[in-house]
Amino acid sequence: MSTLRSAIERLATLGEVERNPEARETFLEFRRQLTQGKIRAAEKIDSKWKVNAWVKQGILLGFRLGELASMGDSHLSFVDKDTFPARQFSVADKVRVVPGGSSVREGAYVAPSVICMPPMFINAGAYVDEGTMVDSHALVGSCAQIGKRVHLSAAAQIGGVLEPVNAAPVIIEDDVLVGGNCGVYEGTLVRTRAVLGAGTILTRSTPLYDIVRGQVYNATGDQPLEVPEGAVVVPGSRAIKKGQALEWNLSLYTPVIVKYRDEKTDHRIELEEWLR
Repeated sequence: MSTLRSAIERLATLGEVERNPEARETFLEFRRQLTQGKIRAAEKIDSKWKVNAWVKQGILLGFRLGELASMGDSHLSFVDKDTFPARQFSVADKVRVVPGGSSVREGAYVAPSVICMPPMFINAGAYVDEGTMVDSHALVGSCAQIGKRVHLSAAAQIGGVLEPVNAAPVIIEDDVLVGGNCGVYEGTLVRTRAVLGAGTILTRSTPLYDIVRGQVYNATGDQPLEVPEGAVVVPGSRAIKKGQALEWNLSLYTPVIVKYRDEKTDHRIELEEWLR
């Protein structure tokens, strides 16, 4: 691991690597380990998430090395960088990919028992853990970290954070339910067992109002917006109390924590287990 890391960090500093055979060989080994989940863009150590900047450097190196190539088959063809082709799954992978136009790039880890509903997309560098369902029209962006038994509902967008390399990617911890048409972006951290109601949008610039605990959560400095464990978040609004907006009675969107997960909430999402 340390040898591979050193090689990636060295190659990332070179001005020109496009025709360097060593660079391509190193990258292919890096991509293999990334696809197998042996390395990842961020990992939880002692309850804290640590960004592995060198992994992001390796992904960016792959884009520098790649050349456009035709790939796929007559049913589903692509023209993309040859360093990040679409993954080809087999029964041995134990990943359920339902027919209908889904795509997963090489360099994305998809654990056994993950379900991919069509059409959905998982980008290079993403990590999707066991028992998760990626529903129709859902996106898992580059380097996004998705935990165990997560449901990304239809049209959910989990943004990727590839640059800057030291920036935390979007992280969705275990047992989170992300409702339909949600958007989670810019390194937001969603803690275990949280529920995002349909249409919830979370970004660095969006304050999160907790009407249960009487707090407002914001991203600060190098710390992302963080959704507390078990929080139930829904779309809300806050009035603008000055200027022309006051006269026009306008409001701005904001996510709101309306409760924390309890037995009643769990009962409502038991259907998720049956769907899997």
